[in-house]
Amino acid sequence: MGKEIKESGSIHLRRFFCYIVLIFFAVISLFSFYLLLINATRAHVDIQRGFSLLPGKSFVRNFNNVWNNETILIVHGMVNSLFVSSLTVILSVYFSAMTAYGIHAYDFRFKKVIFDFILLIMTIPTQVSALGFVKLITFMHLKDTFVPLIIPAIAAPACFFFMKQYMESSLPMEIIEAARIDGSSEIHTFNTIIIPLLKPAIAVQAIFGFTSSWNNYFAPSLVLTKAQDKTLPLWIAYIRGADFTKFDMGQLYMMIAFSIFPVIVIYLILSKFIVQGVALGSVKG
Repeated sequence: MGKEIKESGSIHLRRFFCYIVLIFFAVISLFSFYLLLINATRAHVDIQRGFSLLPGKSFVRNFNNVWNNETILIVHGMVNSLFVSSLTVILSVYFSAMTAYGIHAYDFRFKKVIFDFILLIMTIPTQVSALGFVKLITFMHLKDTFVPLIIPAIAAPACFFFMKQYMESSLPMEIIEAARIDGSSEIHTFNTIIIPLLKPAIAVQAIFGFTSSWNNYFAPSLVLTKAQDKTLPLWIAYIRGADFTKFDMGQLYMMIAFSIFPVIVIYLILSKFIVQGVALGSVKG
């Protein structure tokens, strides 16, 4: 009896320390967001004076400065970012899942070579191909369009790898073979049977893909030059690079707050799938 009480006390103590550690890291993770929201309510002069945990009185002023600024097309920027990010996520997740399904469900020559080649692409930095990318889209007259930001994103090796590992851990071949015996075509099987089974993995990659595309500055800066076509990260960089006499940190923080709001909404909608998707999609030992 005494031994059981001692073990129970030890379990409660370990659980207590785990909660303390988790709370500590949660506070660290959320503290930067808290400061962002606080600074979005403060005036430029107040922000220059230093750190504050209390909100300011300039929220409406900062909001109006951003929303009504004729040189910063924030509405266009948000719509453009939302359009590019949404299409990027839909296409990259769908075709990555389809590619992973082809590698998982079929046995063919050079299967391992193709798999290794796709993974090799993950090691190539985007900056390496930037010059050739700009020359190609200029030759194809695609500058100042969203096509170069959306179509190349279909090739997403990291998303493909995650989907492949998820299928290996949670998609038995018996389901696919049963669908084939029933006369279902491969496209029909993929769209009506496989895609619903991949919902947790799709949700996880949708969050990661949307966040990555939404915050992407490098590729849009190479492609977009017209004001009405610029995405939100380009406008944030524009504010940061403004003349010092016109630089308003309150306006900058408000702009950043605008930029993270859609990401938070997407996360809240799909967050219930994160733990399940990461656990099932992890590499099997």
